[in-house]
Amino acid sequence: MKLIIQIPCYNEEKQLPITVAALPRELPAIDAIEVLVIDDGSTDRTAEVARALGVHHVVRAPHRGLARAFMTGLEASIQAGADIVVNTDADNQYCADDIGKLVEPIVGGRAEMVVGARPIRTIEHFSPVKRFLQRLGSWAVRIASGTDVEDAPSGFRAISRNAAMQLKVFTDYSYTLETIIQAGRKGMAVASVPIRTNADLRPSRLVKGIASYVRRSLVTIVRIFMTYRPLRFFLILGSIAFGVGVLIGVRYLYFLGTGRGAGHVQSLILASMFIVMGFMTFVMGLLADIISVNRRLLEETIARIWKIEEAMAGRRSPGESSEPDVMVRARR
Repeated sequence: MKLIIQIPCYNEEKQLPITVAALPRELPAIDAIEVLVIDDGSTDRTAEVARALGVHHVVRAPHRGLARAFMTGLEASIQAGADIVVNTDADNQYCADDIGKLVEPIVGGRAEMVVGARPIRTIEHFSPVKRFLQRLGSWAVRIASGTDVEDAPSGFRAISRNAAMQLKVFTDYSYTLETIIQAGRKGMAVASVPIRTNADLRPSRLVKGIASYVRRSLVTIVRIFMTYRPLRFFLILGSIAFGVGVLIGVRYLYFLGTGRGAGHVQSLILASMFIVMGFMTFVMGLLADIISVNRRLLEETIARIWKIEEAMAGRRSPGESSEPDVMVRARR
């Protein structure tokens, strides 16, 4: 069984040696451990440092952000024959000694994705706002995915080969929430294990400020519900608009029944507008639900193509290079 530890990097020449040095060289039930570095358009010597460190694979791509780098790593890991993929950060945020804890449920056949749960309450550099948003994001993911993941924003996770073939990230900001929801919606077994964290080597690049983090997190959560629970999302919005319209309409009927309706025609117009808005939102929900079905069918088709190519190529991609440095083109 082959384990590939992938490390998305953007200008990490200083932190990468520390992260790679801490990675395990052997684990129980794992026959081979390889390291894959995704150089996400770095402007420093990240790729050169990775090769000097002796990592097994260096995938270079134009800068497209963390989510795209994560997916590039998954695709490269699948092509390299990984049975399990572990994702970790290049800044050594996560304790590499806990990789065995992430892998064990997959090796034992109890899970297809395992997410490391950080000790949020004891992490000093997490502000109260960030802790609240972490809990909010995890709650939203649990509702949308039907899983019991404790720390959904955690990027320290292990993914089976089968799960990696089926995951597709559509957002550009982060992959963490969306991949868990996809796994849950596809009926995959998703587990959480407690993990440890290390001291900060550098400030977070995803969290550039509280205001930006709040805005991005809330937008991500809303998009999650719109994408993966569209019918429920639009039914809730439509019910609110429809309910407001009905209440205003009842108010108008009350005045009409007491002989004072002539002075409240505006209420009738406003009620009609809200009721129509609610009805149109219901229709949008139905259309969005149909679109989500097509998206799921497309994801299943892509996964089947992966498996067909794997069977035809004997788990080696026809275009796989024996060189450690591979350039990946940007996909639209």
